[in-house]
Amino acid sequence: MTIEVLGAKLSKHGKANLKAGEVALVGAGPGDAELLTIRALRFIQQAEVVVFDRLVSDEILSMLPQDAEQFYVGKKRSKHSVSQEDINQLLVDQAKLGKRVLRLKGGDPFIFGRGGEEAEYVLKRGVSCHICPGITAASGCTTYAGIPLTHRGVAQGCTFITGNMQDDGQLNLPWQSLTASSQTVVFYMGIITLPLIVKELIRHGRAASTPAALIYKGTQPEQEVFRGQLDTLEQLITEHNIKPPTLIVIGDVINQLTEHQLSRPGFLRADEYVANQ
Repeated sequence: MTIEVLGAKLSKHGKANLKAGEVALVGAGPGDAELLTIRALRFIQQAEVVVFDRLVSDEILSMLPQDAEQFYVGKKRSKHSVSQEDINQLLVDQAKLGKRVLRLKGGDPFIFGRGGEEAEYVLKRGVSCHICPGITAASGCTTYAGIPLTHRGVAQGCTFITGNMQDDGQLNLPWQSLTASSQTVVFYMGIITLPLIVKELIRHGRAASTPAALIYKGTQPEQEVFRGQLDTLEQLITEHNIKPPTLIVIGDVINQLTEHQLSRPGFLRADEYVANQ
C-alpha cells in the first residue's frame, strides 16, 4: 500500500482531526517520509496553513495539500528567517483566522525543537494545540547508520545534548557527566563548536581514542556516515568538508555493526554480517 493510498484511507477513518482554529505541532522526523507516524500523516493532509522548518525534507513537503498556504520559518546559525517570537504569533494569528494550522518541525517537536515554547504560547492565547511526536534525529539517523545507541555490555545509557553556544558565547555543558565509557553521547547542532566539544570531553576524562561518528543528513538519500574517534573528528570535517545538518555520535557502540554491512541505510544484509569482535 502506497503512502498516498494509506493517506486517503486515514482521512476517511482517522481519529486525529485538526479542527478550524487549532494548531498541530507535528514532528516530521529526520527526513525519510516513511518514518512519519500515521497521526502525523493525518494532520499533514488536514492542514490549511503550514509553518515549517529548514530541516523538514522536500519529500515530506511534497505531501502537503496543494492548496495549503505555506510559511517557511527556517533557522540557520546566526541567520533566522523569522524570529521565534514572530513564529509563535504567526501560529496564533492564523488559528484565530479559523485556519487549520500545521506547525511542521524536523525530528520531534519536544527534543531541541522549541515545541514546548510554542505550545505554551498558543495555549495562553486561547488556541487549542495538538502534539504529535516524531522520531528524533539521534534515534533515526543512528539507526539508519547501523549504530545502536545502547548495546548490552557496551553502552547502558545515552544522552542527547545540544552543541549550540549560549547567548553569552559560551558552551556551558555538564562535561563531567558525559565522560562515562558506558554512555553514548549524541550532539545536536555541534559542528561549529566541535573543536571545543572535543577539547572539553578529553579534558574532563573521556578517552581521546573513543570511537565517534559524524552523520550527515541521516535517513535521507544524501546520507553520509564518517567514522573515526574523538580526537580525529576535526580532521574528518576538514577532509570531507562536512556541513550541517550533521549529528555527532560518541561512544563504543560506533563500531558494534561495521559500516560495510549496510547495503542501504537502515538495511543489514545477513550474508555480509560479521560480528564485531
